[in-house]
Amino acid sequence: MKKRKITDNIPLKIMSVAVAVVVWLIVVNIDNPVGTNYYTLNNVELINKEYVESSDTIGKMCMPEQSQDSIRVAITTTKKIRDRIKVTDISAVADLQQAVSLDTNPVMVPITVTCSIPGVSANDIKVTPQNLSVNLDEKETQEFVVNVSRGDTKPGKDYEVGSLTANPEKVRITGPKTLINKIDKVNAAIDLDGNTQDFSQDVNLTIIDKNQEPLSDSEMNSLRIENNAKVVVTARLWKIRQGVGISAGYVGTPADGYQVGSVKTVPDTISVAGSTEGLESLAQNDNVITIPADSIDISGESKDIEKKINLSNLLPDNVKLTSDSSEDVWVTVSILPVGSREFDIPTKSIEVKNKPDDLQVTFETAQIAVRIKSDENDMDDLNAQKDIKASIDLNGKEEGNYEVPVKIVLPDGYETVEDITTEVVISSGTAVDESKS
Repeated sequence: MKKRKITDNIPLKIMSVAVAVVVWLIVVNIDNPVGTNYYTLNNVELINKEYVESSDTIGKMCMPEQSQDSIRVAITTTKKIRDRIKVTDISAVADLQQAVSLDTNPVMVPITVTCSIPGVSANDIKVTPQNLSVNLDEKETQEFVVNVSRGDTKPGKDYEVGSLTANPEKVRITGPKTLINKIDKVNAAIDLDGNTQDFSQDVNLTIIDKNQEPLSDSEMNSLRIENNAKVVVTARLWKIRQGVGISAGYVGTPADGYQVGSVKTVPDTISVAGSTEGLESLAQNDNVITIPADSIDISGESKDIEKKINLSNLLPDNVKLTSDSSEDVWVTVSILPVGSREFDIPTKSIEVKNKPDDLQVTFETAQIAVRIKSDENDMDDLNAQKDIKASIDLNGKEEGNYEVPVKIVLPDGYETVEDITTEVVISSGTAVDESKS
């Protein structure tokens, strides 16, 4: 047999290799075709910002334009690689040192995009737009108080917030002057999460502009905030004590022929919250808040005196009113003619005459005050429950709200000091007289 040489049929061999390569490329392209995927990035990291801030000729700070749109990234590569790419694998930076000119407004800074997935090169990536628009502004530094809030979170049952404090209580913020002047307040929010003991929490600061909107991420990145925009918030949680009494007095004497009947407060008890030391101090005063007597002067008065007193400054240290309590209390000092006395008559004991047929009558109050005097009898001998008879007459009344006179019948020798009225509601429903419940 004739021995073949390697150089035999060279054209045929070359053609076979070429066909094999083409077939291989076709197979590869069918199984793993090259294509383009598109991604949207909303954040471009601006680096080397110190370049313009430290420059002797510029000395300014920069921030991205508010109108800057998100960027679109196109990556062209094989399907197998594209299937592995997520938007989180892509990052974009704009290097201020690469800006063509710092004299334009805005400054155009080239954007460089990279992908962390192996097999993706810089030549595979295209970005639109190719530049980040950056404004330069004068450098400004201001201090801001840190406002601590708890949002909708609450401490545990029977506890209230005694105090919320931030450490530090104020922060220094440096940034572009326009952006600094836009800041309205700096907030730190803590989550109380049902706690019943004092605790501290690391909190990120939120900066609110004058439109009461949080600064955007790009605006925040344009600021330099002391302590890396973090503070420690401490919550002091105080125990609630209910049924704390209120004691009120007065100074002076009423007009001739008059005397003090009673001193009442509305409300007559309150709820407070306090630290252990604060509540112990309150307990030593029999759990009573005392309104100074000189707060109410009745000198020369012949009519009742009513005065609103603010309790917030009368509480012991480390004690405060609960959040659902009013700071104000109304104190009423009743002024009566000498020899008279005030009696509380339950409205359920008032006789209703000429009640409209098929209608309900309810009293707006549970009792009425009746002032009675006697020039010949001892007031101690008068039994309010047995001796005082009260009635109202609803003749001609229809549905509605009325203030009607109350007729009082007393034993001989006693008389009322003044006319008395009461408020009633006449309705067609099956209303229940709350004063009788």
